[in-house]
Amino acid sequence: MSSNTEISNLQVATVLAEALPYIQRYQGKTVVIKFGGNAMVDETLKNSFARDVVLLKAVGINPVVVHGGGPQISSLLAKIGKESTFIDGMRVTDGETMDVVEMVLGGLVNKEIVNLINRQGGKAVGLSGKDGGLIRARKLTVEKNDALLQRNEIIDYGHVGTVESIDPSIVNLLDSGSFIPVVAPVGVGSDGQTYNINADLVAGTLAITLEAEKLFLLTNTPGVNSKQGELYAELDGTQIAALIDDGTIAGGMLPKVDCALDAVKGGVGTALIIDGRINHALMLEMFTDAGVGTQIKV
Repeated sequence: MSSNTEISNLQVATVLAEALPYIQRYQGKTVVIKFGGNAMVDETLKNSFARDVVLLKAVGINPVVVHGGGPQISSLLAKIGKESTFIDGMRVTDGETMDVVEMVLGGLVNKEIVNLINRQGGKAVGLSGKDGGLIRARKLTVEKNDALLQRNEIIDYGHVGTVESIDPSIVNLLDSGSFIPVVAPVGVGSDGQTYNINADLVAGTLAITLEAEKLFLLTNTPGVNSKQGELYAELDGTQIAALIDDGTIAGGMLPKVDCALDAVKGGVGTALIIDGRINHALMLEMFTDAGVGTQIKV
């Protein structure tokens, strides 16, 4: 046996030994994973994500996947000649756009993720938030101050919603067996109207409802970085407020940090913003001493 093979085998054995106490600690626990960004479009990353999820289930942990699909929605809208309109980074969703959103999220993207996991030996089941009354939504209303008109203006995003409540019965039923739930962030209102909901928000609220041990938000950055580009290993609520005030946390990172902070305030054991561009990022964060990304604390 070559020395390189011996080193490789030793590395594998070392990793497994390091992982054992984490596996023992988290057996029977639930983890909610928001799947998005580069991890959803790069073939290598998609397959490593699927293997990670299957491994979690195999060692007795219950993973629940929530996914986005913004780029895929924009692509299909462009193909049918419908222009995407955004206000403050949020997609304005009329009835026709909502049909496309539901088709992409609940159909194309959801079933692709289910297939990825199943090909790796898992037993994934795709769900829309409409299935089994999983996500009850209400219309999102945003009030914005118009300095020119000196009044507050209500912004109408159309069929965009927020989470009213979650009934976890169907997820719990799947978790109690050998199944892995994969949830599309679409909900239904009390009037029967379908709403598109931010996937980070759905993941965070679902994690609270399920009393999850961990919430993972996969991103296209290493985590939360300082203005100098250095990664914050962990942040608490006070630090987050200061970083928002000075503009360090801004743009697309704001809703992720808010979601993670709300989750830990709501009882989730740990919320982590991790780099979805790293192969096996879930395994590195879940089962190694070093971990990756930024941990959000109360």
